[in-house]
Amino acid sequence: MQNALCRPFGEQLVKKVEIYTDGACSGNPGKGGWAAILIYKDTEKIISGGHDNTTNNRMELLAILSGLTQLKEQCNVTVYSDSAYALNPFIKGWIYEWRLKDWKHKGNDRKNADIWKPLYDIVQKHKVTFVKVKAHSDNEYNNKCDKLAKDEIKKLH
Repeated sequence: MQNALCRPFGEQLVKKVEIYTDGACSGNPGKGGWAAILIYKDTEKIISGGHDNTTNNRMELLAILSGLTQLKEQCNVTVYSDSAYALNPFIKGWIYEWRLKDWKHKGNDRKNADIWKPLYDIVQKHKVTFVKVKAHSDNEYNNKCDKLAKDEIKKLH
């Protein structure tokens, strides 16, 4: 785990938090689950949930949004995910253009705009770094999130 010391962000000292996330879906669309593990110093908080008639992409986004929503003050956050769909808009800067175009794509609402909008807003409240991890590899927390998300799907059956 990374050192959890506070460091400057603006004029404040902020907490350093890691958030691991994953989403899963049985069918696409189908029953879906998401999970996030928040780590601050030596404390871990696990959150998860499930939805009927959803998609894997929605679950990936909801995992990140739900994790960030748990933060009660401005933080320096590293978000880990195996979802290029969820991370690339931030890493590659696409999301800023989407916002300027009022979340439209070719005249229609952008898919999952109902999650992209609040996700964009909450990211602006923190200093967030997005890190892509390889799915189903040796990342302990990504694997744990994957299992938790799949367990949420089982609860829906």
